[in-house]
Amino acid sequence: MNILWDFDGTIFDTYPTIVQTFKRLINDKDVSDEEVLEKLKVSSLHAMDYFGVEKKEFDKTFHQQESELDVREKPPFAHVEEVLKAASCNVIVTHKAKKSAVDILTHYKLKHYFTEIITLDDGYNRKPDPQSYRYLHNLYHIDLVIGDRELDLQPGREIGIKTCAFQNAYLAADFHLQDYQQFFTRVMPYL
Repeated sequence: MNILWDFDGTIFDTYPTIVQTFKRLINDKDVSDEEVLEKLKVSSLHAMDYFGVEKKEFDKTFHQQESELDVREKPPFAHVEEVLKAASCNVIVTHKAKKSAVDILTHYKLKHYFTEIITLDDGYNRKPDPQSYRYLHNLYHIDLVIGDRELDLQPGREIGIKTCAFQNAYLAADFHLQDYQQFFTRVMPYL
């Protein structure tokens, strides 16, 4: 079983730090964490548009500020390592900067589970463009895509890979999980 993973909100519970970092870019300080998270769960571009954050400003400051936050504030989700161990091959596609992704994976001793990690720095088109997914599928014959947002799952569906929505029951997906313990009864038997 070969799995393509999203990073933020899928392997790691990074949304609390992402929300706080994004709120620093917003002029309206009264906006709630929940509202920011709701917009970010669609996409960062959607959140930027909604809150009037310039892409240039976002690109310049967001990833830098977010990467400077303590890695201990970005823990892996419970039981995700059990799923990583069960897979024959794990790969990541993320909009996160390479150094930040590798630092977090290394800190939590999870990097060795991943055969390949595609990040913002690798030059692929941003999700939901299927370019990076197609590349990984051609190399590793991906069986499943796991993500928490539509833009994580859409490229997988486009190229015929089964999809699993994590902690987002509203997404169109072959499987839905709230906790990775459910993977072994709700997903694995059907792959």
